[in-house]
Amino acid sequence: MTESDAKTFLFEKNPKPLAASEREALLENPGFGRVFTDHMVTIRYSEGRGWQDGRIEARRAFDLDPATVVFHYAQEIFEGMKAYRLPDGGAALFRPDANARRFRNSALRLAMAPLPEEMFVESVRELVRVDRDWIPTADGAALYLRPFMISTEVLLGVKPSSDYIYCVIASSVGSYFKGGAPAVTLWVSENYTRAAPGGTGEAKCGGNYAASLAAQAEATREGCEQVIFLDAVERRYVEELGGMNVFFVFDDGSLQTPPLTGTILPGITRDSLITLARDLGLTVREEPYAIDRWEADAKSGRLTEAFACGTAAVVTPIGKVKGRKYNFTIGSGGAGQVTGKLKAALLDIQNGRAPDPHGWVDRLF
Repeated sequence: MTESDAKTFLFEKNPKPLAASEREALLENPGFGRVFTDHMVTIRYSEGRGWQDGRIEARRAFDLDPATVVFHYAQEIFEGMKAYRLPDGGAALFRPDANARRFRNSALRLAMAPLPEEMFVESVRELVRVDRDWIPTADGAALYLRPFMISTEVLLGVKPSSDYIYCVIASSVGSYFKGGAPAVTLWVSENYTRAAPGGTGEAKCGGNYAASLAAQAEATREGCEQVIFLDAVERRYVEELGGMNVFFVFDDGSLQTPPLTGTILPGITRDSLITLARDLGLTVREEPYAIDRWEADAKSGRLTEAFACGTAAVVTPIGKVKGRKYNFTIGSGGAGQVTGKLKAALLDIQNGRAPDPHGWVDRLF
């Protein structure tokens, strides 16, 4: 399978799909990441032959040798994206080309075989078309797509794998946070950092998330929904949450977000919100922001809102920040006007309720 014939997938229909009545029952309240569709996409790579054997088949378990490279040296990357139900009953993806570019960049950083971008996009499109009945219709719900790649060479040797499997699975989802989370409380991590300069911070790989789990567990013990990480060098500048980028809104209506210097994941939701904010005439700065400055600005009223953003949770207001040395409330402790306006603008485009001036929506049917 070459880049030129990336649209060719062998389709093997699941012989035992879930009954429609059972599927509809699951879609009434799917939660997040626990309800999976009938099919998946797989494409295999081997050194010398390239990408081949693209197929859509029944979702199933992988059969992997205990010495498979991914188990030992963590050559693994993934993406997160959604398919949305449109008002006329159709469906669309949101900026899949951006996910494809980031997936390729992540592969290069992990010394993995890069998947051609058009192959990535077509694989996701085809899976949504096949499992279209799994797209929820409830407000705020969507079909969450998880493209990922793992190293599959059987070898106990520290080197890039010569074999890979690329796969796409899909999950019907509702809200990421239970109850919709009107605003979350963050825990400032002082003992852990998410990424260091020269590391894998800007790649979307599982190791970054594994490294965040101890800090997230600490946040949970302290009664907080999420952890916020500081930079690894000075332990001073705000970087990102365990799985989301962060924005700050000031009393003059301007926004600020940490710059992409290699330690922060270049979020597609982040990038989209920067564009939408500027469309609304707002100033957006990509500049470092110190945790002490955040506290001072919140207490003085200069900082009026803050929010986190990502594909899964979309836009989530930040109400409070806690830590061993920190305890402050942002604005009223709830959602602010700018946060609400940006979230509504993004969701309206994604769900086909508003014009798409930037060509972000990829309609499938």
